[in-house]
Amino acid sequence: MSESSRADRHAEQRYEIFVQRNLTRNFFAHLVHGMLGQTGFRFINAPTFIPAYLLMLSGGSNLIVGLALSLQGFGQMLTPMVGANLISHRRRVLPIGFMVGAAMRFCVLLMGVAGLLLGEQGTLIAIICLMGLFGVFEGMQGVIFNFLMSKVIPVSKRGRLTGLRNFLAGITSASVAYLGGTYLIGEESSVTGYSLTFILAFVLTTIGLVSLIAVREPQPPTVRRQVSLWEQLKEVPELLQKDRAFTRYFVARAIATMGRMAMPFYILYAGNSIGLSGVTLGIITFAFTMAGTVSNLVWGAIADARGFRLVFLLSTTLWVLASAMLLLAPTYGMTVVVFAGIGAASQGFENSSRSIVLEFGDRDNRPARIAIANTVAQVAGSIGPLLGGAMATWYGYESVFIAAIFFLVVGATLVYFYVPEPRGQRAGSTGRVT
Repeated sequence: MSESSRADRHAEQRYEIFVQRNLTRNFFAHLVHGMLGQTGFRFINAPTFIPAYLLMLSGGSNLIVGLALSLQGFGQMLTPMVGANLISHRRRVLPIGFMVGAAMRFCVLLMGVAGLLLGEQGTLIAIICLMGLFGVFEGMQGVIFNFLMSKVIPVSKRGRLTGLRNFLAGITSASVAYLGGTYLIGEESSVTGYSLTFILAFVLTTIGLVSLIAVREPQPPTVRRQVSLWEQLKEVPELLQKDRAFTRYFVARAIATMGRMAMPFYILYAGNSIGLSGVTLGIITFAFTMAGTVSNLVWGAIADARGFRLVFLLSTTLWVLASAMLLLAPTYGMTVVVFAGIGAASQGFENSSRSIVLEFGDRDNRPARIAIANTVAQVAGSIGPLLGGAMATWYGYESVFIAAIFFLVVGATLVYFYVPEPRGQRAGSTGRVT
């Protein structure tokens, strides 16, 4: 063995030793960050509060609901490669994560402040703009913090981390959603009630971000050379050609993500039958988050034992079944059951679709792969809500649900037949799955 190869091997060993020595500390720091961060951000991303708020502010416009969520998806689509370019050449990525995370949380704070200081029309415009800006920072954060987790948490522990983190986040989210819906928003929904809920979300997510101060981040033996964003974009075709399994996966994920087009319209469809008071929103959101909470322990155990690919397939199947149930007459009880199913399915889908990306290819190009997968998925995430809003307006909510089921089935079918389980692959010293 040459001196260079021996030195590379020793550097990798030192890196692995550092990860193992600090695993408990980093595990719990990520646990607290994810728990409190998700507790706050689920107010933004849950298919209940934001759609109902936008519908109230817009006077009942499905197109406005679709537009705002489409802008969020468009923002997420634009920036993953920017996030990858910011961190690919850095041995430590946490400082960049703090800056992007703080900007994302500031958007949530402004959503709350807007409702307290502006009239309904001004608040509607502000919320639409802030949703787009929130998506811009969310697109970068998705790359930065996912890559950070891949550095400090070994692949054999990621399932239990995401499962336990989301389990705890679900408990606090469900409780805060119920209290927020019942006591802050109340029976007579008001701008002030929603605004206070956003401010509470800001406080929780900020505490979660601060917890990452405890993380001890290893410095990898190798990193990419620094290149411009344009140069990194030009490398994408070669990266995709070298890893065909990854290419097939992100195409399938993008198609399945189109199924999210129905998310903001589930609650609006059910609301036609059962109403949308603050109490109703609180109870349904409680069911949505608690189902996701409990399911996360199951998804995490399956992921550690059998891989995230199986979680992806099972969660999309559950999502299809829950969506199909809503096409029946949505009684109050059935609506709660449907949202429980969608909550469990969406948690499994999100966890698996993001985590499986970390198991393809080498470490040096991991930020780029995360960015590519997130960008393509968010193209669908941007188009989906706008298309869903148009379909709901002209053809009814049922057409949206049928289209969503179609996309979920196609995406899952592609993964089942054309994407092998990536776990356990090795690609040299920088290709270790860590």
